[in-house]
Amino acid sequence: MRALVTGGGGFLGGVIVRKLVARGDSVTSLARGEYPELRALGVNSVRGDVADLESVRTAAEDCDVIFHVAAKAGVWGPYAEYHRANVVGTHNIVETCRQRDIPRLVYTSSPSVVFNGRDMEGADESTPYPTHHEAPYPATKAEAERLALSANGANLSVVSLRPHLIWGPGDNHLFPRIVAKAKAGKLRRIGTIPKLIDATYIDNAADAHLLAADRLAKGSPIAGKAYFIAQGEPIPIWDLIDQILAAAGLPPIVKSVPSWAAYAAGALCEGIYHALGREDEPPMTRFVARELTTAHWFNLDAARRDLGYNPVITTEEGMRRLSAWQHGQTPVG
Repeated sequence: MRALVTGGGGFLGGVIVRKLVARGDSVTSLARGEYPELRALGVNSVRGDVADLESVRTAAEDCDVIFHVAAKAGVWGPYAEYHRANVVGTHNIVETCRQRDIPRLVYTSSPSVVFNGRDMEGADESTPYPTHHEAPYPATKAEAERLALSANGANLSVVSLRPHLIWGPGDNHLFPRIVAKAKAGKLRRIGTIPKLIDATYIDNAADAHLLAADRLAKGSPIAGKAYFIAQGEPIPIWDLIDQILAAAGLPPIVKSVPSWAAYAAGALCEGIYHALGREDEPPMTRFVARELTTAHWFNLDAARRDLGYNPVITTEEGMRRLSAWQHGQTPVG
């Protein structure tokens, strides 16, 4: 296939690019930075922003599928920045597909689009969008997912994937945040109830995207649908965090705070930061407190059935690879 990957220089986008190249596909990457390593692979690297329609149109020339991975992630920041990257960017992708007659769009979403602040235990794709989101990221990703899926039609087939908490070698978001907080002595267990969580190893997340693209066509049963993607191995959230810390050679977290105290601290921090006009991230937010004190694991039956998804890399093997990468023993990808 002739594929455009937005955010091709990022964590997930980069692995999708490398997997496409490895199997012989022609790949263009659209990213804001320069990535010489992609050019070395023979990737057509276009420097631009998904929020700029002309950049998207230029990058998408002669493509027959777009993997829209680029997004602004995080738990804090001005709503306008999230809206520009996530909603305006997705609008530009959809418009480009229509203008250039690109028939397939694989959109990278997140389970947070349907998170309502309560436990998600075995949640499936029938889970509705909540009426309120506690952070700009899930709010704008939900709007963008609805925009993408509503574009599915006779001339454009769209599928949305919701991988949960992607981790692994090359992680530039989740892994470094956890490690930095632990090293600074700022990481605490929240609550005492062992809530289960199911994250996603990077290669499994990337494989799901290729599987979706290969099955996406006019009249395909996956067109117009969203799918949860994860390991299929729910474990207590703090066990997962301790395993990530172990991969970095750090001890487990033993200190804890009550869940109510974490949520109250998040509300207080948000109020103070808003009052001061600060854009740097507070030490706690309500959204993070909710995420760390609720269950997040999903029914993957639909992805297994419709996409042929099978998370080949287990959590145990993924942690071994993460540790090896952290200690400079293996290259990324």
